[in-house]
Amino acid sequence: MRYLVLATDYDGTLALRGAVDEPTIAALERLLASGRRLVMVTGREMPELLQAFPRLDLFEIVVAENGALLYWPASKQEKPLAEPPSAAFVETLARRGVEPISAGRVIVATWTPHETAVLQTIRDLGLDLQVIFNKQAVMVLPASVNKATGLKAALIELGISPHNTVGVGDAENDHAFLKLCEFAAAVANALPAVKETADMVTSADHGAGVVQLIDALVESDLASLEPQLSRHHVPLGVQQGLEVSLRPYGPTVLIVGPSASGKSTFATALLEALAERDYQFCILDPEGDYQELASAVVLGGAEHPHLHDEVHKALTKGDNVVVSMTGLPIADRPPMFLSLMPQLLQLRARIGRPHWIVLDEVHHLMPAEWKPPVDILPEQLRSLLMITVHPRLLADDVLKRVTTIVVVGPDARSTISDFATAIGRPPPPCDAEPLETGEALVWAVDDPQPVRRVKTNPSKTERRRHRRKYAEGELPPERSFYFKGVDGKLNLRAQNLMLFLQTADGIDDATWEFHLRSGDYARWFRDSIKDESLAAEAERVAGLARITPLEGRALIRAAIERDYTLPASAPLPVPGAS
Repeated sequence: MRYLVLATDYDGTLALRGAVDEPTIAALERLLASGRRLVMVTGREMPELLQAFPRLDLFEIVVAENGALLYWPASKQEKPLAEPPSAAFVETLARRGVEPISAGRVIVATWTPHETAVLQTIRDLGLDLQVIFNKQAVMVLPASVNKATGLKAALIELGISPHNTVGVGDAENDHAFLKLCEFAAAVANALPAVKETADMVTSADHGAGVVQLIDALVESDLASLEPQLSRHHVPLGVQQGLEVSLRPYGPTVLIVGPSASGKSTFATALLEALAERDYQFCILDPEGDYQELASAVVLGGAEHPHLHDEVHKALTKGDNVVVSMTGLPIADRPPMFLSLMPQLLQLRARIGRPHWIVLDEVHHLMPAEWKPPVDILPEQLRSLLMITVHPRLLADDVLKRVTTIVVVGPDARSTISDFATAIGRPPPPCDAEPLETGEALVWAVDDPQPVRRVKTNPSKTERRRHRRKYAEGELPPERSFYFKGVDGKLNLRAQNLMLFLQTADGIDDATWEFHLRSGDYARWFRDSIKDESLAAEAERVAGLARITPLEGRALIRAAIERDYTLPASAPLPVPGAS
């Protein structure tokens, strides 16, 4: 389910003239039977609410006093979310003829037309208080408290995200918490301003309107109303000046492109957009590409390859998580994935999170020859982002679940065609012009829209050059550097910058000079490390005629260490080097 919690106002929403009828109570029970949970969000104080509504046991938490108090009906526990009202404030209001007046755990409440006297008293006493209106009610609360802050505190207690919450209300003080919820409904009797900002307005009023909302929730998880939620869409880029976006719930997205084509940059920009909107993600990162992502905590890596409990704890707490697999041999990564993926799906079924699961270099995890165990992948994968170099490297069972493919690189058109063939679709028409840097082809498989040529949004995170992928990760053989020597008698592989420097310290001077003067170092830095400034420095060093091999090594090492963080380590012995 997408929506796990219904947060509802009481007066004017659930209740008509202070009472909730039996059909509405029956609908609340149906909602609970579907596995969802109920939270009440009300301006009332608890004593009067307990007296007015005997079925408060249906609700897991009550957010009372307009967001200032949490109450658990099962245990009758209370938790104030702000300081109680000042006795001097209440006494001054009474002296100034403000009545009726009530003081709860935090809230002070009265009715119009006393708002002028209330505001004057707040100014006279120099208090950090605010006045909130609910039709004719006048509520005084600390400046930082409202129904949204109260609901947010309740959802933290439940471990549920606002993105998995539906809200329904009718009045001015409901605006804040309805805006917090992923889906906002207004009952037919709601104020016009509330209806204008709601995603749905029921045709029935009060409790009958809530019944309509509950029936739609139980029947389809509000799937038919998804087109109305464009305010949550995540931008991918622009096409001819118009924004191209992605629904934040549901799509299975495959990003495809050769090494260093920009697919990681595109994915990073998408993850940044998700993080800005508080959608939680978990990345399984085989090669350490996302260890510098500012919006996530990194677990795993070379020293701690198995962190199932830590991953579960961080996700439950609400963190975005990068699970680094750099400490695992390639052969051990699919088993790691097989053990972790079911846990992620189970967690999502229970609390709705992580909202997105990201599988980088997915061909390491679900290669073409992979036969998934029964039930390891649901028939419909949702909110899954996969990244690979080519569709043909993936298992057919995976490709058939893809709903949107994003392709970067010079062969994007043929890649789209190969993907279409693999899933049994005719290749869609594509723009024949080669893609420019920062462009992608986007095809939503079941969308009647043609393949879109999109100028992608740039990543706001400038991933620093001390990424472990280059510093101490493992570049594939075709992107590694090979010290071969003048006669090609050596074949010493350096799959990262640390090993490059260690090997360079151990090889003979003739081999070092041969590769330096041949421009091999500059070529590797430019083509494989994708570092133009480092390549230019290598070319500069190669052009220094009187430099010794020892000095050349020192200059190249200094250039690398300026921009990359390398682990402290003594040079390794190099087999076969003199």
